[in-house]
Amino acid sequence: MPESGQKTTQGHIAGPPSAAPGAVSVPAARRAGLLVTLVLGGLTALPPLSMDMYLPALPDVTRSLTAPAATVQLTLTACLAGMALGQLVVGPMSDRWGRRRPLLVGMVVYVLATAVCAFAPSAELLIAFRLLQGLAGAAGIVIARAVVRDLYDGVEMARFFSTLMLISGVAPIIAPLIGGQILRITDWRGVFHVLAVIGVLLTLVVWRFLHETLPPARRQEGGVGQALRTMRGLLADRVFTGYMLAGGLAFAALFAYISASPFVVQEIYGASPQTFSLLFGLNSVGLVAVGQVNGKLLVGRVSLDKALGWGLSVILLASTALLLMTTGVFGEVGLVPVAAGLFVLMSAMGLAMPNTNAQALMRTPHAAGSASALLGTSSFLIGAVASPLVGIAGERTAVPMAVVQVSCAAAALACFLLLCRPWRASS
Repeated sequence: MPESGQKTTQGHIAGPPSAAPGAVSVPAARRAGLLVTLVLGGLTALPPLSMDMYLPALPDVTRSLTAPAATVQLTLTACLAGMALGQLVVGPMSDRWGRRRPLLVGMVVYVLATAVCAFAPSAELLIAFRLLQGLAGAAGIVIARAVVRDLYDGVEMARFFSTLMLISGVAPIIAPLIGGQILRITDWRGVFHVLAVIGVLLTLVVWRFLHETLPPARRQEGGVGQALRTMRGLLADRVFTGYMLAGGLAFAALFAYISASPFVVQEIYGASPQTFSLLFGLNSVGLVAVGQVNGKLLVGRVSLDKALGWGLSVILLASTALLLMTTGVFGEVGLVPVAAGLFVLMSAMGLAMPNTNAQALMRTPHAAGSASALLGTSSFLIGAVASPLVGIAGERTAVPMAVVQVSCAAAALACFLLLCRPWRASS
């Protein structure tokens, strides 16, 4: 039987929820519906905004700061690493003190760090403040997932993650387009000015409209020791760890594309920043579209594990095709075949990402913040490791990108099959 204040498998609340001063009850928060979805969508859109709006400017940054491409790519790695480590702190904090306060503090620090990035005089200083930007921005990522776990369960949660992908998916579509247009009128520093303004607006929206979703009766007591014990218990769950690793490795394949594509598309194939932005946006449309097929058509009709298995398999096939093309097995190929392979890979993420999150969080109703932190940290840390590897052979070859993608996709599918064992009826 579910405990008082906990959810049943249908996603409803069993027993009377506790209320905190200034907080809204979970049923009331769920009635907010569209408003909650928009706010959480904005929070999950922050990472792709921070990354993707900056992508068309990477070659510009290398020239402006007189730094090699591998060093400039570390500005992406630093932001990712910050988001990974920040989630380990913010997730348990939100389980103890609620979702609202840690989120607002993180958003304020994010705005300040982003503003400082705009004035960085060297690549080293830019890397340092991108790290701080990531540490603070982690609050939005981890708490958005935890709020979803507070409000939904089961199939409802999987559907909500797919809906959230529709909203947050707009960010990678428009972010490179905005970045490309910003570069028409200013330099890469203007991108950070725009990001700072977006951060201010999102902070105000969160302060005004996102109420507390974790009542005091469901908060965890204890300090750092208790948080570490909770995370250790989560990692001891073989199936949870399998979903966590599968999702993190799939994200690394995605981030290998994010990190390398500005150089692959613009430097190797000679496309303009605007053309790169359009191709990147098209790939994001594919990801969002497949995510909606997952949420509207597959969830409830096909098991989440089966949809996840399909997604990981397609990612592996697409990355293998890219490796064959970039190594010359098919002869000299142009931008169109490579772009098609990247489109398929990106689109398949619409099956992998929401279903790994939903399956993992369904196992952890007692520690949604800590579970969300582990999911996010693993994804960003693995992605941070993958980022510099794609540029290890320089700016004139796409082979390292494809090698990283194939390796990560194969490892993700292996973790899913060996640890989650989806053919079993129960774990």
